[in-house]
Amino acid sequence: MKLLETTQLGNLALKNRMVMSAMTRSRADSHGIVGQMTAEYYTQRASAGLIITEAIRISEEATGSPFTPGIYTDEQIRSWKKVTQAVHERGGLIVAQLWHTGRAGHSIDRGGKLPLAPSPLAIQGMQHFTSQGQKEYETPREITIEEIRRTILDYGQAARNAMEAGFDGVELHAANGYLPNQFLAESANQRTDEYGGSIPNKSRFVLEVMQELLAAVGGDRVGIKLSPFHPYGNMVLDQPVETYQYLIEELNKLDFAYVELMKRNPYFPSPSHYPAVDEVALIGRQIRQTVIANTGYEKASAETELGKGIAQLISFGTLFLANPDLPARFELGAGLNEPDRATMVGGGAQGYTDYPFLEDMEALPSNY
Repeated sequence: MKLLETTQLGNLALKNRMVMSAMTRSRADSHGIVGQMTAEYYTQRASAGLIITEAIRISEEATGSPFTPGIYTDEQIRSWKKVTQAVHERGGLIVAQLWHTGRAGHSIDRGGKLPLAPSPLAIQGMQHFTSQGQKEYETPREITIEEIRRTILDYGQAARNAMEAGFDGVELHAANGYLPNQFLAESANQRTDEYGGSIPNKSRFVLEVMQELLAAVGGDRVGIKLSPFHPYGNMVLDQPVETYQYLIEELNKLDFAYVELMKRNPYFPSPSHYPAVDEVALIGRQIRQTVIANTGYEKASAETELGKGIAQLISFGTLFLANPDLPARFELGAGLNEPDRATMVGGGAQGYTDYPFLEDMEALPSNY
């Protein structure tokens, strides 16, 4: 089984080709500090070839949703050290996903401050999860050039903080409608300066952040997540193919470890002018770095994808959430736990650290 083969990713030796993808779980405290329960959650899943953490805020300004972790204070860094140490003791590898939410936030959880975005354009057709329940998105404040430059430096500092916390690398979250993704999309970016207008200008922010990350921690420790045709967060590009082809051409000039390529989610249909093509086939084959294919894979489809030779690894989200021993289950052809969607975001141990392992199943009642 290709999924269970060992492989190399940058300077990391992976025990299999199965990656646990980032999933927001909102189990941090109000100061962005993770606790013992989070250490247990990731340690339970240390049999993955690589774990990519939930998105981690690079700064206070990056805040979007409540109870999400940060990595910009000493206490936050210390709390993540306990997680990475526990994962490493179990033989696992773990990468920190670096996050700035941009306009995907609300002043309720930002000390009364509006979120920042490339342009003052609110997300349409969705609501935002806040500490006071679901709310309509606010019109963000346009980020200034000075704030852009400071944000880029914040990414670099967050990467250095991640190394201090013991992570094996960092991943730039440039997907799912968050700040880097927003710069690429006309539905969020109507600037007329060097960060807007042309495709090269709209790509500038992502490329400058990547250059900052490489300078901060070295290319072997850096990856990026992209979602070319996924419209979540009201991401609509006038020229999606041309934009991502240019971005990939420029990323190919940089020396870093991998691109995690997120396919569109069927629950969020793409705009009518988007091509009905497979992202891994179209975009993935242009990528010089290692490709991690993401979204909707199960055992058979993951094996098929690896067999095509474009993606070298597959990342799984809810399957790893509900099945902490997913590699063993795939190897043995065992049944899978069903994810409890009601407990995915926020809460305590239920739906977080209480999913049974295979060795626990015999002790469960037959109607579990």
